[in-house]
Amino acid sequence: MLSRPFPRATALLMGLFLTLPAAGQWTAPGWEDDAELPSLSAPDSRVANGEEYRLGRAWLRQFRARAPEWQDPIAQAYVESLLARLASHGGLGGTRLIVTLVDSHRLNAFAVPGGVVGVNAGLFAFADQEAQLVSVLAHELGHLAQRHYSRGKARAEQTQVPAMAAMLAGMLIAAAGGGDAGIGVAMGSQAAFIQDQLAYSRRYEQEADRLGLQTMVEAGYDPEAMTSMLRAMQRLASLQGGTPPEFLLTHPLTESRISDTASRASRLSGQGRRDDVQYHLVRARALLAIHSRTPDQAATRLAQDEAPQEAKRYLEALINAERGNTDAALRRLDALAHALPDITLIPASAAEVAFSAGRIDDAIERSQRLLRLVPGHVPTTLTLAEAQLQRDPDAAWHLLRDLAKRRPEDHRVFALLAEAAGRSGREALGHLARAEHQQLTGRITDAIRQLGVARRVAERGGNAAATARIEQRYEAFLGYRETLEKFQ
Repeated sequence: MLSRPFPRATALLMGLFLTLPAAGQWTAPGWEDDAELPSLSAPDSRVANGEEYRLGRAWLRQFRARAPEWQDPIAQAYVESLLARLASHGGLGGTRLIVTLVDSHRLNAFAVPGGVVGVNAGLFAFADQEAQLVSVLAHELGHLAQRHYSRGKARAEQTQVPAMAAMLAGMLIAAAGGGDAGIGVAMGSQAAFIQDQLAYSRRYEQEADRLGLQTMVEAGYDPEAMTSMLRAMQRLASLQGGTPPEFLLTHPLTESRISDTASRASRLSGQGRRDDVQYHLVRARALLAIHSRTPDQAATRLAQDEAPQEAKRYLEALINAERGNTDAALRRLDALAHALPDITLIPASAAEVAFSAGRIDDAIERSQRLLRLVPGHVPTTLTLAEAQLQRDPDAAWHLLRDLAKRRPEDHRVFALLAEAAGRSGREALGHLARAEHQQLTGRITDAIRQLGVARRVAERGGNAAATARIEQRYEAFLGYRETLEKFQ
């Protein structure tokens, strides 16, 4: 099931602050059967640096191919919503951000060109309050809004693209488990940008902190949480000695930076919003992903951090579901949903649990009921589509086709779309969707071969329109392969 997290892994990522181009979307050719499948081709004219954009998106595909991904649509929806709210206050309103969640217990978040923001499950585990998580994300958005990469690139103009590609390639090695070798590649590649510009780096950190604090206040969060988060990371760094948290590898943390942040936070007005229960529910999911083999440890950690009772009951339900106690899990989730009717993720979780337990009709009924109340809710739409694949593949096709239009970068959608197309008799489109999934996950050679299969099927069926569209995608895929080769 796509919504279930992968087993815990300990990939090493290095945080990276690069500029986010203005919002752009790679458009797709239309599909037959009155559908238009979104996909990726080229950034539009609003994007400031096309090469930077292409490199970042290519990096995302390589990352998906090598790093352990925390595939949890419910957590994904939460982070996307939170980032959208923060971006509207941080000078990035209207910017399209792409979130990737990392199945790692390590404390890290990062941003790369093309609008990719990554968040480790370990960041949720470390931040026992929502405002602490927000402080890290607001800091990230501060770097993006200030366009620190663009401002710093002039000193390395001649080596910008190759050095950036080498740096991102080093991050991929580290993410894939390259250990110290990966760190060495990444850190060495950053020399042209960071190591000879330490003063710039520290200044950029300070700027990102200041803008992040302002963003937090405008979004209703207590700015003091940034200070507490920095001090907590400082303590963790001292405890870990020579292996500080990943987040600090590219984020210089000095006492003067902490003092500056504390001083500014104390002068900013506002008491901050109450901790959102929803955050603690998502944090419970993160802890369960990290402790997937020993779920009782997740419950112990949540209890030690004095999480709200609702979060503890929610985690108990998820653990029951993991252990096959589906009835007990659904009873707890339904009771929570009744007590907290405004939190959509609880009934969405119940639909997911029902599907995971093989209760297809129950999952369909629960999903449809929730979607009548919250149309377009992505996690529930995915659960419904997976369930409909077992009962009505044509209905699943239409659901996923529409979702693909809204989420052209979501490889999970295209994986399901390929299956729905095949089961509903849309053979050529199934091969095309599978090719899109492969290119989104860094397997461009396989994707190009799959397009060849799609073309032969379309030609055999006499579908000239589909054949023409597949030819368009073939040309685009060749361009993707050229960009991906920069990381080889």
